Amino acid sequence: MRKLMTLMAVVLGLPLAAAELGDDGLHKTPWMRETFKDMNDDLAEATEEGKRLMLIFEQEGCIYCKKMHEEVFPVPEITRYIEDNFFVVQLNLRGDVEVTDLDGESLSEKDMARKWGIQFTPTMMFLPEEVEEGLSASGAAVVTIPGALPVDTTIDLLTWVNEKRYAPDGKEDFKQYHARRVAERNDGKTD
Repeated sequence: MRKLMTLMAVVLGLPLAAAELGDDGLHKTPWMRETFKDMNDDLAEATEEGKRLMLIFEQEGCIYCKKMHEEVFPVPEITRYIEDNFFVVQLNLRGDVEVTDLDGESLSEKDMARKWGIQFTPTMMFLPEEVEEGLSASGAAVVTIPGALPVDTTIDLLTWVNEKRYAPDGKEDFKQYHARRVAERNDGKTD
C-alpha cells in the first residue's frame, strides 16, 4: 500500500508522506544512512557512490525540523534530488552517540555539535569529496546552513552544492545563485 501511495504522489507531483519519528524522537527518512558516524568512512563511502556527504543536525521536538520533514523534504523533486546526489547522515544535537571527526577526534554528537559550532536545528552541513588532512568537518565544509528553508531555497541549495558552484572558480556565491534562480522562476510566471 505504501508503494502505491508513493507512486501516486510521484505521478501527481504531490509531496510524499512525512518522515516517521524514530526512537530518538528524530524524523527518519529512507534516504538517511545508518552509519558508525565516522566522518572519514562516511565521506569515502559517499564519494565512492558518486554522492556528496550531507550532515543534518536535528533534535527532538524541533518544530523547524518537523516543518522540513512535512513540507520540504517530501516534495518529489527534492526527495529524488537528495536520493540521487547525497549521502545523508543525521546527527542529534543533544545525542550521545559517538562521532569521529575528519581530524580523528571522537566526541558525542552533542559535543561534536559544540566543536563544529552547530547551535540551531535543523542545520545542514555539506562536505567536499576530498578534504585536506587534519581539517575538522566544520573546517572542510563547503557550506553550513541552519534553519527551515522553503522548497525553492532548498532545491537551489542542493543544486548549488551538487554542481560545485561554491568552488573557487564559481561565479556566484549561494546568495547570488539563489537570487538569480528566484528571478528566473518569477519571470516564467504569468498573471
